Formats: sequence, C-alpha cells, structure tokens
Amino acid sequence: QVQLQESGPGLVKPSQTLSLTCTVSGGSITSNYYYWTWIRQPPGKGLEWMGAIDSSGSIWYSPSLKSRTSIYRDTSKNLFTLQLSSVTPQDTAVYYCGRGNALDTTTPDYRGQGTQVTVSS
Repeated sequence: QVQLQESGPGLVKPSQTLSLTCTVSGGSITSNYYYWTWIRQPPGKGLEWMGAIDSSGSIWYSPSLKSRTSIYRDTSKNLFTLQLSSVTPQDTAVYYCGRGNALDTTTPDYRGQGTQVTVSS
C-alpha cells in the first residue's frame, strides 16, 4: 500500500519561499500512470488543488498559483517537492500530498496526513 508523508517547516515568514517534501513508500513515483499532487486547506475553507507531477515527469499547476509554484521530483529518493514563493498569511494552510488517477482532484486515492504551515512574522 502506498504511503505518503509530508515534511517541511511549520512556520514561514512572509515573502519567503515555502518548501515541502512528500516522501513516498510502497510504490514508485515513476511507475504506472498516476498524478502526484499537492493540495492545501486554509483554515475554515475548502480543499484547493495546487498542482501535480505525473509518473512521466510532466507537471501541471493551478492557474491561480502558477506564477509562485514549482513542483519537482527526485526519483532516486522517490519523493516530490513543492515550492511556493512570496508567501503571505493567506498561504497559511494544512498542506497535503497525494496520489490520484485524475489530474486536479482534491480527493486523491492516497493522501498523506498533512502538515500545518503557518505564514507569520
């Protein structure tokens, strides 16, 4: 069974770049055809799809976040990473990584437990 674990700083200052890593076990991020996704949920709001990288390495971003988002992977370590630049307090959220069969789903088949990120000075 695939397991995903998010890791990264819990507190980021405004204007800095947030970097989160999703480490995958129980399956390779290059096998079959899946979308490896990043999703977030701000306090009191719904889930927001941020972007994804598929098993072949192709990358998609949410249009609303595209200018600030980068996703890449390290196949040797079986992980993928999210970077979000120029963060503001509105980027405070629980961030999840997941694996799904659809590109922009907010309910992937497998999802990590999530990591809280707070943007504050």
